[in-house]
Amino acid sequence: MPDEGHAPPEMSAQDYKTHAEGHQGGVRRPHRRPRRLGLIGGIVPVLAVAAATWGIYSRQQSEAALTDWTRKQAVTTVAVALPSHGNGVQHLVLPGDVQAFYEAPIYARVSGYLARWSEDIGAHVRRGQTLGVIDTPDLDQEMAQAQADLATAEARQNLADLTAKRWHALLASNSVSQQSADEKEGDALAERAEVNAQRAHVDRLRALENFKRLASPFDGIVTARNTDIGALINAGANATAPLFKVADTHEMRVYVRVPQSYVAELKPGLHASLTEPQYPGRVFDATLDTSSVSVTLESRTVLVELLAANSDGKLWPGTFADVTFDLPGDTHLLRVPASALIFRDQGAQLATVGGDNKIVLKGVTIGENLGAEIEIEGGITDADRVVVSPLDTIENGEEVVVAKPAQPPAVAQ
Repeated sequence: MPDEGHAPPEMSAQDYKTHAEGHQGGVRRPHRRPRRLGLIGGIVPVLAVAAATWGIYSRQQSEAALTDWTRKQAVTTVAVALPSHGNGVQHLVLPGDVQAFYEAPIYARVSGYLARWSEDIGAHVRRGQTLGVIDTPDLDQEMAQAQADLATAEARQNLADLTAKRWHALLASNSVSQQSADEKEGDALAERAEVNAQRAHVDRLRALENFKRLASPFDGIVTARNTDIGALINAGANATAPLFKVADTHEMRVYVRVPQSYVAELKPGLHASLTEPQYPGRVFDATLDTSSVSVTLESRTVLVELLAANSDGKLWPGTFADVTFDLPGDTHLLRVPASALIFRDQGAQLATVGGDNKIVLKGVTIGENLGAEIEIEGGITDADRVVVSPLDTIENGEEVVVAKPAQPPAVAQ
């Protein structure tokens, strides 16, 4: 019986018919899913497969890109240059030392204390101009003593001369013997010699007194002052450092050590040019004056002297300069940067880059060393791309990347 408290829900005619047919056949038909759910169920697996496929593909691409980047990073980048021909002029660049035409250290000839100095470093002085004055109490006392000794000697000489004259007069009357007269004459001569000796001593001290004044020996510039007022002054060149230094810089001497292989080409009158780091872009002219005419055993070089005019005073004593000699060169020889040379058991080599961007090591014969460049007598051609600064570990057949030449900066319009 149906529950009176719970009435069955009302059914539509179509639902009732379907329900009745299902019971009439004795079989319960399955419930059908909506068509939309079936469509979604079919798309989801496809999307999952596509996402997985894309992930695998992306990872493979990333790994390939990383591998390619790593390979490129492992390849050495090199700068190359083509060998050049000489232009008939060989520029030999060597270091040089610039010195004053004259330079005099001023030492004291007398001992004492510096009373005053009148010229400091950088002062332009004339010949004989006073640089300083020395107070010499010891010399002054010695001078006073010498003058007193001279006066005593002169008094003795006067007495000896009078005595000799008197004895000579007595000799005429035979009041004294000839021997006694000769002795008095000898005493007078001895006293005269003593006066001369004392006078010479006074003159020597007077000459030393002139050295109380320290004077410049020539026109020039004071380049050093190593004393001050009240400082103890010891006479002699070995006692202390020079009190002053004076340099004549109207013309400069430039000293250069030249390798033995160039000695035959360096002759007096050869032109050279100087450059100094404190004057970028400025070139000073110089002329080879003389050489030492001897080769130093330790370095196999010859010391040469050049003269450079210095009317404007820009060249200073003690400075460093790059000296460039213009020597005749061979136009048939090739030149490469000095940094390109490799020295191994096989001898001198150059690393060149072939058309496939691989290293080809070539043995070469070295000519003259031009400083920044080296002459090559054989082993390469002017078409070879030479590595400018190869690594010590570079090998034959190694793959490299050739660096692009630097572009000049754009000029603002």
